[in-house]
Amino acid sequence: MSNAGHVMSIPLWPSAPPGTEDWSHQEQETTGVPLFGIRVVRNIVRPDLIAYLPDPATASGTAVIVCPGGAFHILAIDHEGHDVARWLATRGMAAFILRYRLQPTAVDDEEFAREMQARMSDPVQVHQLMRRIAPLSIADGLQAIRVVRRHAAVWGIAPERVGIMGFSAGGVVTTGVATGYDTETRPAFAAPIYTAPWEHGAVPADAPPLFLALAADDAMAVGASLPLFSAWRAAGCQAELHIYAGGGHGFGMFRQGIPTDDWIERFGEWLRAQGW
Repeated sequence: MSNAGHVMSIPLWPSAPPGTEDWSHQEQETTGVPLFGIRVVRNIVRPDLIAYLPDPATASGTAVIVCPGGAFHILAIDHEGHDVARWLATRGMAAFILRYRLQPTAVDDEEFAREMQARMSDPVQVHQLMRRIAPLSIADGLQAIRVVRRHAAVWGIAPERVGIMGFSAGGVVTTGVATGYDTETRPAFAAPIYTAPWEHGAVPADAPPLFLALAADDAMAVGASLPLFSAWRAAGCQAELHIYAGGGHGFGMFRQGIPTDDWIERFGEWLRAQGW
């Protein structure tokens, strides 16, 4: 546990997660599905945290819960998960990839690909599925804050320095946590990156500082992020918004030779400015 990048898995719930006690489908890892072309994790029944702990010599005491995206059907576990966690850990922050509950999908990879193509072509169906699954995923996000805080002393983390960030659907989890917390689960900061839309409640008066990053050619993220920024500002809460001219949806840690390549550097600067 003393080397930056050291990885360990931490169960999120002591037993079956509340609300899905009867789920029995098998978690899977799928690579190269034409719709994605990346390694994805799906059918998560027992959510957990994958921890990347920094070298104690450089540790800042800050922890970041990282929520990959994937339309609540998959997790883009590398460029929105492991790559982000490694970046954070090498800069002195503990990073915890949240593998939250997802919409069940077909076991067979080819059937899964057909299923996803059909669902993604029907925005109404996707929205209905999202409304059903997102509350469970957000509950996992709130539980992640609890788990990290309860073990903060063991992992060299300051309990008041636990924040959350997420991509696309993971941005919905982030927003849900940043507006639906209690005294035990309020994050220190929140960063929804090219977030998907979500009908969150009122922004609390003590909502955490917010960092948003997206591309202007990502209509979904623009439609979700601008109202979120405005709501934060209207509540008198701190928010920072970065909109890049191009980059599309889902750029994460991919290198494309364009300004979105450096969004995480801006996030790091923002964290430093906040004192995290």
